[in-house]
Amino acid sequence: MKFYKPTTKEDRVQCILCQHYCKIKEGQTGICGVNKNVGGKIECLVYGYPSAMNVDPIEKKPLYHFLPGTKAFSFGTVGCNFHCPFCQNWNISQTHDIDKSHYFSPERIVELALEHDCKSIAYTYNEPTIFYPYARDIALEAQKHGLKNVFVSNGFESSEVIDDMKGIMDAVNADLKSFDAKYYKKELGGNLEKILENLKHFVANGIWLEVTTLIVPTQNDSDEELDKIAGFIAKELGVDVPWHITAFHPDYKELDLPSTSVETLKRAYDIGKKHGLNYIYIGNVNFETPTRCPKCDEVLIERSYLRHTNNYMKGAHCPKCGTTIAGVFDE
Repeated sequence: MKFYKPTTKEDRVQCILCQHYCKIKEGQTGICGVNKNVGGKIECLVYGYPSAMNVDPIEKKPLYHFLPGTKAFSFGTVGCNFHCPFCQNWNISQTHDIDKSHYFSPERIVELALEHDCKSIAYTYNEPTIFYPYARDIALEAQKHGLKNVFVSNGFESSEVIDDMKGIMDAVNADLKSFDAKYYKKELGGNLEKILENLKHFVANGIWLEVTTLIVPTQNDSDEELDKIAGFIAKELGVDVPWHITAFHPDYKELDLPSTSVETLKRAYDIGKKHGLNYIYIGNVNFETPTRCPKCDEVLIERSYLRHTNNYMKGAHCPKCGTTIAGVFDE
């Protein structure tokens, strides 16, 4: 499948991987730096060239309601369509230097996942939307072997890609980094309205969604902004969509801000509960919140710093009251 189309200008081709919809001149790349107009076609320069590969607990994505306790074969490339000043993977996301010394075919990525007893493949570390042609081919191969596929994303996919993901990608953890349109545009390089539309689009397409907000002191930690984020999730996505509120640590260009306090994270948690969210998780600190039954408050899954420790569920149900827990679980 092609993720580009011609434009009215003969020397430009429009990339349709993300919401930037870059119109790219011959020989140039889009904002991401890794999709190039070569002879009137968009070539994904990082296809086959991961910059990082690891076997991670699925909880690290973070996905808490998707095959808990299993391993995900995780990888990313270089490049990104955002320029977040607090990026923790800036050394790969903000570079366009591609190491082509080793090529990993889609088949080889799947083989590695199977060799390491992983239940899923996670497209992560940098923004996977920019290497979607590669991720898509891997995902289709993975399905042949019973592996699931998950995206860890900034949520800035094109509508065409989200529609294509239906039936191919099983789960997405998407960022909702702020509820301030100016901040999204100026500081991150995104568009809040498009992010919100995309989050609703994932849900409408039946892709399991979990939302992450990195709480950055002085940037998005006011009661007003947290209230807007929690309210949007509850009203537009549903109270069963998990909300991960994670702690910021100084990194990249944001070295002068303090780390997020546990008190701030608890304040965000309380705001989410006020909006009726059933599953709220504090992360990136040595303070984990377990999965509880939304009906009887029974502890269902315990974790310790992004690792699953105890699972008391019966399939997808609370063992105490029988309530069905939203998510994707092994029966």
